[in-house]
Amino acid sequence: MNRKWKAAIWTPTRQVAQATEGADAHVPKSQANEEHQNNEQVDQAAKIEVSKIDLDWQHKGELFLARRAHDASGHQGRDATYKWARDRGVDLTMDSISQVIHDCETCAAIKQAKQVKLLWYGEQWSKYKYDEAWQIDYITLPQTCQGKRYVLTMVEATTGWLETYPVPHATARNTILGLEKQILWRHGTPERIESDNGTHFKNAL
Repeated sequence: MNRKWKAAIWTPTRQVAQATEGADAHVPKSQANEEHQNNEQVDQAAKIEVSKIDLDWQHKGELFLARRAHDASGHQGRDATYKWARDRGVDLTMDSISQVIHDCETCAAIKQAKQVKLLWYGEQWSKYKYDEAWQIDYITLPQTCQGKRYVLTMVEATTGWLETYPVPHATARNTILGLEKQILWRHGTPERIESDNGTHFKNAL
């Protein structure tokens, strides 16, 4: 009786196993090829998507390097920024540098500063030799997202050549930093620096 009961239980199970065994082998060849093609298309689409992500990160990485180079070079133009980076072993494209300069709020502030009419003592322009004297002052502009509201302006007394240095606050420390980066490093040490004797020009650090 037990043997009959066991046989009744396991017979349907064996039938199911036999029915499913080798089922894949009976799939039509056309259907198998179609599934294979679909799998290849899915794999290809995944590879393309990964490539897009890689290119996007590569582009963002190059923009980051271009932004750092542009800041470190003193917010110079495209060619000067490219040369600055190349001299330090950083390979950047002109397109990435141009995009960074176009989006640079500091450069926008500098352009606006250069459009401001600066009033100096007219009789002093011919008193000095080139690079002997610089006249400095602060102007206030709309605050950028970087928090820079003031621009230190530095004018060479014989030519009127303008150098600028945007800062968040008009302080003695920022004045020295601006003079160091924009005047001393580029033009050498002047004999005279003229100002209106404001606290940001004569306070001790």
